[in-house]
Amino acid sequence: MTTTARVAPASAREAVKVLQFVTLLASSGTERQVMNLAFGLDGERFDVRFACLKRWGDLLEQVEASGRELREYRIGSLFAPKTLRLQLAFARDLRREGVHVVHTYGFWTNVFGIPAARLAGTPVVVGAIRDTCDHISPAQRRAQRLVCRLADAILVNAEAIKERLVADGYDGDRITVITNGVDLTPFERPHERGRVRRELGLPAEGPLVAVFARLHPVKGIEYFLEAAARVGVRFPAARFLVVGEDRIVRDGAIVASPYREELEAGAARLGLGGRVVFTGFRRDVPELLAEVSVSVLPCIANEGLSNSVLESMAAGVPVVATTVGGNAEVVEDGSTGLLVPPRDAEALARAIGTLLEDQDRARRLGRAARQRVADRFSVEQMVRRTERFYLDLLDRKRKREPLARLSEGRT
Repeated sequence: MTTTARVAPASAREAVKVLQFVTLLASSGTERQVMNLAFGLDGERFDVRFACLKRWGDLLEQVEASGRELREYRIGSLFAPKTLRLQLAFARDLRREGVHVVHTYGFWTNVFGIPAARLAGTPVVVGAIRDTCDHISPAQRRAQRLVCRLADAILVNAEAIKERLVADGYDGDRITVITNGVDLTPFERPHERGRVRRELGLPAEGPLVAVFARLHPVKGIEYFLEAAARVGVRFPAARFLVVGEDRIVRDGAIVASPYREELEAGAARLGLGGRVVFTGFRRDVPELLAEVSVSVLPCIANEGLSNSVLESMAAGVPVVATTVGGNAEVVEDGSTGLLVPPRDAEALARAIGTLLEDQDRARRLGRAARQRVADRFSVEQMVRRTERFYLDLLDRKRKREPLARLSEGRT
C-alpha cells in the first residue's frame, strides 16, 4: 500500500496533527477522558481535531466553543454500502489534511476508522479499547481483534483490559497501558453547602450515598438499590442518589433509557420511594460529591478504569466498588476504599454501613484516596504519557520509513 501521508511533521516547528475519533460526544467516561487529553496536549506541539460517528452529546458544546474542527461520519451499520463510502471519504479527508496520528476509541470507531486510516497512509494509527468488551458479541470481538492488527498500537487504560485482550488473542507487545487522569482542581474549590440538597429536595442533614454512572445494565445499579434498602433499615436518615446519563441512542434517535424505568420500578418495590433520587446527567459533580458520604460503583462487568471512582477519590469521598475490571488497580481495599464482589447486594450494604457507622475510618480512607489520585492518576500525568506515546510511535515509524522506501525502489 502506498503511503501518501507524511511520516512526521516536515519540521520541528510544525505541530503533529492528531485526530481524536469518538462515537458520540456524550459525557461518559471515555469521551470525558478524550476531552481531558485533547485540551491538555501541548498546543505548540500538537494540532488536535475531532471526528465522530454522531454529532450529539453534552460535550459537543465544548468542542464547538473551542473552534476545533469536528467532522461527522454518520452511519447506521458497519456493513452498509453507505458505510464503505464514508470510510473512503474519511480516508480522503485524512490524506488531504495530512493527519499524522489517528486515535480511535471503542468498537465502532475502531472498526470504522482503523482500516480507513491505514488506507489513507496515515503514519500512526492507534486503537483504544477502554473496557473488557463484555457488552459486544463474540462476532464483534473477533472483528475488532482483526481490525486492530492493522493499528500500530492498542491503547488501554487498565492492566485488567490488557490481560483480557491478551487472553482473547491480542499481541501483548502492541498493547500500552496509560491510565485515566483526573483534574483535582474542581474538587479543591469551595462549594455552597446545602444548595444541591435543596435543589434535589433532600433533607438538610443525614448521610448521602451515591452512584455516579451512566444508566446501563453493566453498571449493576439494581444491586445498589437492593443494598440501599438494607442500609436504610440501619440508617433511617440516609438518602440515595443515582447520578448519570439516562438517555441512549436508538435507531439514530435520542430516547430515554429503559433501564431507568426498570430501576425506578425496582426502587418502588423495595420501598425506597422518596429516599432515592435519579438526577439524570449533571454538570456539577464536584458540588454533588462535596455533599456525599459514600460513593458506590456496583458495576458487574465491562469496567475499565472508572472515572467516577477517580473523581470520588479526588474529592476525598470514601469509595465502595466491585472487584470488576480495573477497580482494584485504583482502590486499595481497606486503604483507599473498600472492594466487594459483583452482584452481591448484601456485601455492598455491609461495606456502605461500615463507612456510615465509622466516620473516622471513612475520613481516613477518603484522605488516602485523594492522595493516591494526586500521586498516580492526575490528568497531567495522563497527558504527558500520551504525548510521549504519540511521539515515540512517530519516531519509530520515521526510522522504519527510509528502509521501506528503499525496499520499494524509492528515494
